[in-house]
Formats: sequence, structure tokens, C-alpha cells
Amino acid sequence: MDHTALSLIELGAVFFTLGVLGRFAGKLGLSPIPLYLLGGLAFGQGGLIPLGGISAFTDVASEIGVVLLLLLLGLEYSAAELFTGLRRSWMAGIVDIVLNAAPGVAVALLLGWGPVGALAMGGITYISSSGIIAKVLGDLGRLGNRETPVVLSILVFEDLVMALYLPILTTILGGISFLGGLQAVGISLGVITVVLVVALKYGRYVSAIVDSENREVFLLKVFGTALLVAGVASAMQVSAAVGAFLLGIAISGSTAENATRLLEPLRDLFAAVFFVVFGLNTDPASVPPVLLWAVVLAVVSTLTKIGTGWWAARRAGIGRLGQARAGAALVARGEFSIVIAGFAVAAGAVEGELAALATAYVLLMAILGPIAARVVEPVARSLQRRGNRFSRAAEQPS
Repeated sequence: MDHTALSLIELGAVFFTLGVLGRFAGKLGLSPIPLYLLGGLAFGQGGLIPLGGISAFTDVASEIGVVLLLLLLGLEYSAAELFTGLRRSWMAGIVDIVLNAAPGVAVALLLGWGPVGALAMGGITYISSSGIIAKVLGDLGRLGNRETPVVLSILVFEDLVMALYLPILTTILGGISFLGGLQAVGISLGVITVVLVVALKYGRYVSAIVDSENREVFLLKVFGTALLVAGVASAMQVSAAVGAFLLGIAISGSTAENATRLLEPLRDLFAAVFFVVFGLNTDPASVPPVLLWAVVLAVVSTLTKIGTGWWAARRAGIGRLGQARAGAALVARGEFSIVIAGFAVAAGAVEGELAALATAYVLLMAILGPIAARVVEPVARSLQRRGNRFSRAAEQPS
């Protein structure tokens, strides 16, 4: 068969299958990310039906997926909101880093993956999935709850940490010398600082440059600018994804809202390709040997995230039910964890098992996160009622 015809058939089959999987996930009330990863495992190396004619497209499409994921994440915040969130949540953010990076670091060291593997695994277990969490909070009608600003402040802090962490990670993964690494990190921090200052003081001008009343022109300008900024950032040894995130922060107001509406379908399409490509590059046979470690990480990091949210909400004066909801809301891991694992594996600086462990871990956490957010309130209410009955029984005279 002609190569072009074969590629079109394979791409059509992949996209149609993703659509079916996404609809099935919606009926179950779950994120589609785990099913996309499973789809990639089924169609990749060692899978049921290996696909070999679409790699040229999917490699570029997956990079665009990462750029769009972080661009739209940046569009959710203004620079002022980021700084406000940082001031409010810095203590909870530090607790979050310590509690949730530690399990990944410990497992990587136990498996003999060395400092580089530990740095990557720490990031994988640390960062929550803003996309999954935002969707779950919206679906459950909790965006107006008292604990939600606490959750969002922690997510903002995590996003800022990622803006610093990803350039450092990519520098180390690239095997650059210590002096070269310091120089690269310095450039990264300088670029990030300049962009944040521009976003804070001159964001309206950035918005005006990309804005347009014509939807087609607006889409082309925003999408083109995102790719340009991501490419320049990558050339300056700043992660392309971080460049897109910072551009999103610089675009504000009605321009950001319109850009989000226009780009969401593109993001969903290319992000789905990104998750599939990660699954395509993971041999399913490599997952069972690390499945136990994935389960251990899932259990431990679920408890540490719940503890983080509970502590932050309690410190903010939120009641017990709100503390429980805040903790459960932070459980989900997703896009950022896969992005980190993708960088690490692509650089060839870590063990191939890391991809398998990250895939299994994200599969578990992307399923556990929405479930935990849904069941935590009825479980907490039930425990509270039992506790009240026990207290009343203890107070009654014998």
C-alpha cells in the first residue's frame, strides 16, 4: 500500500479510537488520560497492533501538544494572580515539595537510577495535574467553595516551581558541564524573570499584539506566537513548554478568555496525541516489573497530597470537610508528570524503566484523583457522624 494512504488510515484509526476512549471515560466520570496511555501501549512497540507509518507526524504533534497544554495553563492566570498566589501559598508550597517529591526520589534511589533519575522521579510524583483537577472541581460544582482558593494557590505555586524545575532538569539531562549548567540555568532564570516582569507591567501590550476581532486571524496569531516563543525558548536552553506557559501568563483579560475558547479543541487534539506517543514509546512488557513500585508510589503520594491539602486548608481556617476536599482535590497526576518522564527518557540519561514506571503511576493517579475527589465528602461526613455518635454515647451517664 502507498505510504501516504497507510499513514492516513493509521492516523484516522488512532483519532477515531481516541474519540471512543474519550467518550467512554466521560461516561465513567474519569479523565481520558489513562485510556490514551493505554491506547498508546496497545499501538506501540510490543503492543497488539504496532503502527509504523505515522511517527513523523506524531513526533511533531506531541511537541505541539505539550506547548498547547502549558500555554492554556498559563492563560488561566495573570502575572498578578501568580504573585498573589505565591505570597499566600509559599509555606504550603514548600510542604508540598518536601512531602510529594520525597517518594519519587526514594524509589529512584532504591532502584539504582542515580541522582538524575531521582530528580526526574521527584518531579513526577510532586506535580499535580492542573487540567484534571480543574475539570473535576468544575464537574463537582466546587469552584465556589471556600477551600478552592487554597487548592488553586498550591497549583499556582507548583506551576512556578515547574517554570524553574524544567530548565534545570533539561540542562542536567543534556549532560552539560557544571559551568555550562550554571550558565544555562542563569539564562533560564533571566529569561523567566524578564518575561514575568513584561507580563506584569506590559501584559496589555502583548495581548494587543495577538488580539484580533477576526477569529481566523486571532487563532493564527496566538498559535503562531506560541510556537515561535516555544522555539526561541528552547534555543535559549529554556524548556519550550515553559516558554509557552510564560506567554500564556503575559496574555490577559478578554484576550486570554477568547484564546482559551479558540485553542481548547486544538489542545485536546494535540495533547491526546502527546499521551498516545508516550504510550507508543513504552513497551507494555516493561510495565509489569515496575507495577508494584507504581502501586507503592500511588498509595504513598495519595496520602502525602491529601496531607498537604488538609494542612494548607486547616492553616487557612477551613473546616474539616473543606480540609478533606482540599486534600483529595490535589491527588491527580497527569500531563506534567508525563512531560517530565518524556524529557528524561528522550534524553537517554535515565533508565528505560522510568518511562514504564511513570506510565503505570500516572494511569493509577489519573484514575484515583477523580475518584478520591468524588468520595471524600460522603466518607468524611460518615466518619464525622460516627464520631459525633461516639462522643454523645461517651457523655451519657452509665
